[in-house]
Amino acid sequence: MNIDDYSFWEMITRTTVTFTVLLFLARVLGKEQLSQLTFFNYVTGITIGSIAGELVAHDDTHYLNGITSLVWWSILTIFVGYITMKSDKLKEILDDKPATVIKDGKILEKELKTSRLPMGDLMMLLRLQGVFSVKEVHYAVLETNGELSIFKKVSQQPATKQDVKASTTIPKYMPSQIISDGKIVKNNLNELNLTEEWVMNELKKQGIQNVKEVFYAEIETDGSLHIDKRDNNQ
Repeated sequence: MNIDDYSFWEMITRTTVTFTVLLFLARVLGKEQLSQLTFFNYVTGITIGSIAGELVAHDDTHYLNGITSLVWWSILTIFVGYITMKSDKLKEILDDKPATVIKDGKILEKELKTSRLPMGDLMMLLRLQGVFSVKEVHYAVLETNGELSIFKKVSQQPATKQDVKASTTIPKYMPSQIISDGKIVKNNLNELNLTEEWVMNELKKQGIQNVKEVFYAEIETDGSLHIDKRDNNQ
């Protein structure tokens, strides 16, 4: 761009309008997109930022074309977020699913290969959480955003049970989501060797006849079911 083509007020206007549009879109897209919980969120965030940067930095880009691309990309993101919220299968296809890479202190090689996670990277993720030995870990789950969630062995949890001479009984289950938004999470049930009949019996013990009455439920380490009923006021 030649100096003669420079327009101070045009650039100020483009930057201000783009800034305002981004603020609005950030509010519409919601906290999940801003926190980049999944790889899809991460890519979408980068793309939206790239389009906005192109609008501000290059005056040879037609402004309305750029704004149209920015808004339409955001609409597509909202649409994908909606359908993945309604369909666990589609969410698994688009966002993948968490993978258990360590169980009972043993590294699950097959899951590592499936997740394409080298051993060196796994050990780095453990060290970032202050874990320097695999045998300290009861469960480790590689989340869809690439972070590692760790459930330490009971004897290694702060303050350790060993310190207070308490029981170090191995947990019966890993705390896992059983019901989400009125639907049973079948994949988790299968991994825990539980059945839908067991879930319904546990619900009936707490006076719940229909799984749709439950917004969220998770199994605790002792096998009990923690239930968060749906808020009927919403």
